[in-house]
Amino acid sequence: MRLRLLPLLFLGLAFPARLRAQGNGPAGHGARAVALGNASATLSGEVWAVANNAAGLGTLTRPTAGAHLENRYLIASLNVAAAAVAVPLGTLESAGAEQPARASRGVLGAEVQRFGGALYSEVRLGAAYGYRLGAVSVGGRLDVLQVSFQDLGSRRTLAASLGGQADVVPERLRFGVYLYNLNQARLANYQDERVPTVLRAGLAYRPSKQVLLLAETEKDVERDAGLKAGLEYLPLPAVAVRAGYASLSNQTTGGVGIKAGDFQLDYAAGWHAALGLSQFLSVNWQWERKP
Repeated sequence: MRLRLLPLLFLGLAFPARLRAQGNGPAGHGARAVALGNASATLSGEVWAVANNAAGLGTLTRPTAGAHLENRYLIASLNVAAAAVAVPLGTLESAGAEQPARASRGVLGAEVQRFGGALYSEVRLGAAYGYRLGAVSVGGRLDVLQVSFQDLGSRRTLAASLGGQADVVPERLRFGVYLYNLNQARLANYQDERVPTVLRAGLAYRPSKQVLLLAETEKDVERDAGLKAGLEYLPLPAVAVRAGYASLSNQTTGGVGIKAGDFQLDYAAGWHAALGLSQFLSVNWQWERKP
């Protein structure tokens, strides 16, 4: 068993910030966000806002479900699988001069995700809510996190998170902020082990309908801050090309997205100079609301 733990031990010692961000920290989900360097605090109107920033659910107008798979560094013990659903509540209000189209009672979302393998795993169940009011969106999420070690049992805890987004310049410039685990949830009394508390803040700038630029900073309260950046270009309305970089993980990312009717397929790849290739795949499906 000790020999089988050596690869995970090496990764944990050499790259602790990255493992925390993708384990019991605020992992970015959806291959679109990953391809953009996980600069996702400002992304909105998609189902994966349920994981990236609940405030982004506020502009979702159609029920949406998604599935997300990750294979990090070609190591099975670092795989991630997630599924999410988001449902607008109330009546659909048309876009006006001061705000885009929205659901009158906000949007409710849920996500289940699993990280790890037989030796170590994390399972997270999350419920999120987002609401749009004028140029501002707010949202929150509550997680039930279970951490399990083979032969050593499991630990469970609750983590609460809050987020916000504001259109500084409508359709041009947006600010987003997300505070993960604001209650500093405890996993174990031994050495006061707690789930990481992380603050992310960023800007999204759209110079044209075809181009989106993202910049974001991320700060674990016990670690140094990091920078993330992303670029999305739409050569065609149904095709997106993306690139990104995250300084904490020293990882360069890229990907593509394709829309086909009510479905969207997103693929992303990440490259780390020491650890190699990671791959990410997401499929989203939207359907019409019943009257």
